[in-house]
Amino acid sequence: MRSDPLPHLDYDAFAADLQAIRAEAIASLGPEDEAHLRKLERWGRASEAFGYATAWIAPNPISAAAIAIGSTARWAIVTHHVSHGAMDRIPGVPKEFTSKGFAKERRRLVDWLDWIHPDAWHYEHNVLHHYRTNEPADPDLVEQNFERLEGAPKALRWAAAAFFACTWKWTYYAPNTWQVLRRAERDKAAGTPVSPDRIANPDPLLDAFDPRTEEGRGFWRACLLPYGLTRFVALPALFAPLGPWAVFSVWANSLGAEVLTNLHSFAVITPNHAGDDMHRFDRKPSDRAEFYVRQVLSSVNFSTGGDLRDFLHGFLNYQIEHHLWPDLPPSAYQRVQPKVKAVCEKHGVPYVQEPLHRRLAQLLGIVTGERRMQASRTRDKHERRTAREATPGAAAGA
Repeated sequence: MRSDPLPHLDYDAFAADLQAIRAEAIASLGPEDEAHLRKLERWGRASEAFGYATAWIAPNPISAAAIAIGSTARWAIVTHHVSHGAMDRIPGVPKEFTSKGFAKERRRLVDWLDWIHPDAWHYEHNVLHHYRTNEPADPDLVEQNFERLEGAPKALRWAAAAFFACTWKWTYYAPNTWQVLRRAERDKAAGTPVSPDRIANPDPLLDAFDPRTEEGRGFWRACLLPYGLTRFVALPALFAPLGPWAVFSVWANSLGAEVLTNLHSFAVITPNHAGDDMHRFDRKPSDRAEFYVRQVLSSVNFSTGGDLRDFLHGFLNYQIEHHLWPDLPPSAYQRVQPKVKAVCEKHGVPYVQEPLHRRLAQLLGIVTGERRMQASRTRDKHERRTAREATPGAAAGA
């Protein structure tokens, strides 16, 4: 394990430059940022509407793909950013489009009905993944998750990756987030603060599906049945006046869309923090400066620029900026990305940005065990200062 991946770096100066970018970004937020996200929301809704408007004709990849794109956009772009509070600072935004109201209680059906429960998503993603990125407490650390297959034949690793890529919203994310939520609720019921390390403690995912347990029954009631019955029973049934073939076609296209949205979201989400040029850490950061460095060292951007390309990437192609400041709207990431990249170049901090297909190759290398991530332990402020003073040319490198 490397004791410090950037011994030359003046962490505080790096953090100060990033803080200046954040302050400027927040000061610039306004109604146009809400309008931009609303536009992306309309694109997703229109895609899904087109898919269902044509799904009754016959099972076909066009309708299935349109439904899938709409489903991915709803999760990756709208839910993802709104739940982080991206709209909370913008004056005049209605409560239902803020982190306090979006997908809460009955609004879940309107805002984001998916396999994943919104409250569970908050704890697993917003709390654990974002603030314990690529640490043992990060439930989405790919290399750590596939260590369970250490020594397994490569064919088995490929098969596991293919299975989860096609099904991961309901076989990985839904049960994993539900188990995190239940552990958080147990902390609250015991009157103790919710501990990230405690709620990250992994349970076998299959336990969530067990209807013999209270937790399993709750998972079926809160996650599997609401979405499964709506998507694969109620929606196809709406086309009954058009005949049995129409009902079957909508059901088949809904099933195809489920596979495609899983593949799409898996492709744009899973490679974000995986690769032999990405770092993993043994503990939480000691201060904000270290947090900023870690987010850059453990995140990768895909190709960026242009609303259409960014939309198809689910705006997950701005992963570095998003992990630095998860509470900014998508349009702000477009504005700050060149500035963040320039600051990283100024301070000699690696800023990894590559096309998606290259990052998928990196991901598969991690999954099959052919590549290994860089294990690092960044230091507290005193240790960093000592290391920097002992590094030849440190002042020039900063």
